[in-house]
Amino acid sequence: MSASEKTMASLSVFSAAFAMSLLCFSHLTLAFPGDYYWGGSYDLCPGFYEYTCPQVNEIVMSVLETAVSQNPRIAAALVRLHFHDCFVQGCDASVLLDDSPKIVSEKNSNPNKNSLRGFEVIDQIKSELEAECPGVVSCADILALAARGSTILAGGPKWELPLGRRDSKTASLTLSNVNIPPPNSTLQNLKNLFGRQGLDEVDLVTLSGAHTIGVARCVSFKQRLYNQNGNGQPDASLEQTFYQNLKTMCPISGGDNIISPLEFISPNRFDNYYYKLLLWGKGLLNSDEVLLTGAGSDTTMQLVKSYAEDENLFFDQFAKSMVKMGNINPLTGFNGEVRANCHKIN
Repeated sequence: MSASEKTMASLSVFSAAFAMSLLCFSHLTLAFPGDYYWGGSYDLCPGFYEYTCPQVNEIVMSVLETAVSQNPRIAAALVRLHFHDCFVQGCDASVLLDDSPKIVSEKNSNPNKNSLRGFEVIDQIKSELEAECPGVVSCADILALAARGSTILAGGPKWELPLGRRDSKTASLTLSNVNIPPPNSTLQNLKNLFGRQGLDEVDLVTLSGAHTIGVARCVSFKQRLYNQNGNGQPDASLEQTFYQNLKTMCPISGGDNIISPLEFISPNRFDNYYYKLLLWGKGLLNSDEVLLTGAGSDTTMQLVKSYAEDENLFFDQFAKSMVKMGNINPLTGFNGEVRANCHKIN
């Protein structure tokens, strides 16, 4: 492609982005006069690709259906990928960038290394979208769409998803190490880390419910089994049979990469058993358990009980909290770019 052709292609993409921003702004001002935003950013709206790539959701869901049917665990991995993206420098697909002369990849951070999965599914979605709508759909929006689609395919709620995010040209290994909640978090630490993103205690308890699907490595919860408070004793809140089963699975030394379901009753189905198990002393991670028993847990404990009793209540709030999380500091308009390859800047 010649220099002039590249310039014209870039102008075409910029024009499309600008047109979609105006379309979203127009839709929202008609719907909400005097209140020009959708969950925090006026440039995001569900109809962002209505004219530039109307089949975007069908393409995403087609790839996801195949991926989830082949490996049901991938649904949880894709929800987690979106979460780990948004909590670093906003929902901008920085988590997908590989190491390069200009980028120190977030994939090498402590929460992500040898842990994040699902990159190949994002790549497949991107490839099919580029074939159908070249240069239009951002990797950041693909992450958001994949998280929603994975939740739906696992049996969880649907929600109307604001779109229009653009992709970052930067990543932050440092923020990835400090902003993503570790599995041994105290309740206060969780509140602080969620609050840093503009999320409250309702969002904390609700989004933690994504642990109703997926797995965790022994290294993530071994402390609870053998040395919870630095005295060589287990976490007293663990139900005894559950505790013995975990000890059998995860030895005191070695076995760090052995995996356990985060919720063992229906580990591939999105439901409210995560909360029920917490009430029964069978939550896996410390960051799960503290929602019920941590210092200052009056509000979070009541939410755990409410969601354990009413799955529809959990589903309704999960949809709202996912939209709220998906609106953390998105790049919109002419900020950032739409990457041709999600692993590297253009």
